[in-house]
Parts: sequence; structure tokens; C-alpha cells
Amino acid sequence: MSQARPIPNALTIAGVDPSGGAGVLADIKAMSALGAYGCGVIAALTAQNTKGVTGVSPVPPAFVGQQIDTLFADVRIDATKIGMLGQQPVIQVVAEKLARWRPLDRAWHVVLDPVMVAKSGDLLLERDAVGALREALLPQATMLTPNLPEAGVLLEERPVESVKEMRRVAERLRNKMAYDGQRWVMLKGGHLPGNDVIDLLHDGDRMIELPGHRIETANTHGTGCTLSAALAALLPQIDDVPEAARRAKAYLTEAIRHAGRLQAGGGHGPVHHFHAWW
Repeated sequence: MSQARPIPNALTIAGVDPSGGAGVLADIKAMSALGAYGCGVIAALTAQNTKGVTGVSPVPPAFVGQQIDTLFADVRIDATKIGMLGQQPVIQVVAEKLARWRPLDRAWHVVLDPVMVAKSGDLLLERDAVGALREALLPQATMLTPNLPEAGVLLEERPVESVKEMRRVAERLRNKMAYDGQRWVMLKGGHLPGNDVIDLLHDGDRMIELPGHRIETANTHGTGCTLSAALAALLPQIDDVPEAARRAKAYLTEAIRHAGRLQAGGGHGPVHHFHAWW
């Protein structure tokens, strides 16, 4: 009889959204809902709600590094999701620590969600930090999950306007990932017009379409955070990456569909991470 897999430990390195719809708090909810033990390193503090961001306070880079060192020295981390880091010095520290603690004897999943702008339009990544994200963190990622505007910034070109163009962008982004194991890009097509929402999953050979339908709702706060956290929870549990991506997208879709049950704020409301339970 094969031994059951241990419950995976998934880490989020990101900012804190006090409303709980995005950032570390949302990530922990998604990881918990999908069967992983969630850990969190705080990389930035924000004052925000469902209507906007009123302030961002950085965490000292050295303390971000201390959090990572202290955690990895004690807890086996099976997957790491990287979200809002905010500043170039924090990006550099996170990149250095991930390189230090990367295990050589087992699978290693690093899901990079290049958070740049909040749903409200507020800037969450300083403009001079984009280069550090591109050069220091992107090469260490095993899964990259940009939306179309973020992909345009990473490639220093305009956002694409069709699924055909998305294919070219997915290829170019994947070529910038230098990790020597599996490298995947999950390019999210939610910014394209129409009722059909197609994401592309690319590993250098396969270009897999993940179709979906747009749900008319204002409750989309933290959708990118939730998807990348779901991937971090599922990748250690499912060997087939496309299947893990399909399940992560399905989980997010249902979280959006049931978001109307919640009454949390009057702006872009959060998704319902625990829709299957309450």
C-alpha cells in the first residue's frame, strides 16, 4: 500500500491587505481551503479596503530576510507563492533567500504573481523595482502567473489584445525563466473583451488553453492572489501541472461565483475562499 503524501506546507511572501480580500490573508485562506498548511512572510503593509489603497508601509528588507531564514530553518516548505513585494531592496532579499534555501533533494515550486497594481488602480510595485523583479526573481520561478498588463510590463511592450498575441507573449515570458527544472507560464486572459475568458498554460512545448466564462460581478478583489496561492497549494499535491492549473482555476471560478454570499465592503468585494464549506 502506498503511503499517503504528507500535507504540504505552502508559503506566501506578500503584503497584508487588512480587508482580507488580497495578499497574505487571502493566500492563507486559499491554501487552507485546498488542503495545504499555509505559512506567511510579510513583505509589505498596506492600508486598504475594497475601495482603494490609502497607504503602503514597507517592511525593512533585512527583517523580510530574517522571517524567511527563521521559517525555512524549521519548517519544510514545499511551495512558495510570491506576491506583492513593493520595493527593489525587498525583491533582492527574497531572491537571495530563495536561492539559499532551494532544496536539491525534492521538488521545488515557486509561483510568482507579479503584483503591480491593485484592483482599484493603486500602484503596489514601485516603478524602479520592475527591473529587479524581472532579473532577480523571474529566473527562479517555476510558475509565472501574470495578467495581460503585467505581462506587457515584464516584456516592456504594450498589453496584447487577442488570444493569438497571448501565445507569442507566453513564449517570450517562458524564455525569460532560467530555472533548470519545469518552467510554466500561466498567462491570464481576463482583460480581453468578451464573455469567454481563456488563460494559456505554456511549458516551452505545450500551449494549453484553459477556457472559462466571465462572471458578471464586482466581487473580484484578490483574484490574482487567490489563483497563485491555489497553485502553490495544489502543485505539491498533483504531479500533473496542467491538472493542478485546471483545479486552481476551477476553485477560483467557484469562489467568484459564490462571492455574493459575503458582505465585506462596498467596492470590489472579496471572493469566497471557503465557498465549499460555508
